[in-house]
Amino acid sequence: MMNSKGKLYLIPTRLGDNPPLEVLPISIKKVIENLDHYIVENEKTARRFIKRVSPNKSQQSLRLKVLNKYTTEIERNTFLDTCLEGESIGLLSEAGCPAIADPGADIVHLAHQKDIRVVPLVGPSSILLALMSSGMNGQSFTFNGYLPVDKSEKKAKLKNLERLSQEQKQAQIFIETPYRNMKMLEDISQTLHPNTRVCVACDLTLPTEYIRTKTAKEWSNNKEDLHKRPSIFIIQKD
Repeated sequence: MMNSKGKLYLIPTRLGDNPPLEVLPISIKKVIENLDHYIVENEKTARRFIKRVSPNKSQQSLRLKVLNKYTTEIERNTFLDTCLEGESIGLLSEAGCPAIADPGADIVHLAHQKDIRVVPLVGPSSILLALMSSGMNGQSFTFNGYLPVDKSEKKAKLKNLERLSQEQKQAQIFIETPYRNMKMLEDISQTLHPNTRVCVACDLTLPTEYIRTKTAKEWSNNKEDLHKRPSIFIIQKD
């Protein structure tokens, strides 16, 4: 018997405000043109993105459900009812790939529970782009999300990641709130072993893209302004 359920399409978005089809494959445009139902983090930016990708698509036809920190579990559990009724849904991230450092992971988990087919589409992931261009271990790596804000806790976490990196021969990846980037880099250069390699990758896929791997000691003389520029940090101690 054929499965009459709709599919859940995982639709990557841009990492910045560049023309969509410079960084996204045509397959995303084709999927968006065939979908009216979406799960998004922000309705305004999602509508703007859909319009940029498919200018002729009717905005009135769009049915958007918002998934953010205010969404209750009861609400979230109804978000895939449309799939159960036979229509497909698109899951959009605010930037990059859905469900990677993104609340969409809960929806993908729900889809598997409900036996709904999940279809991941190709698009930019800042985490993988940074790792690709870092020169660090792409065979073994860990993404750690955000580090603690408290200075002493952050220092302890950085030292722990450095130790794990050396013991496991593993690249350790993390992110920071963009307005704290300069402070993060200062803490890195003051906390880690002078020869530990540190990659900073910011504004990925944008004209202002900046990617450098240097030692912690070399970063202590940093001249690049990273303030409010979305960045990925990677460390590895050999």
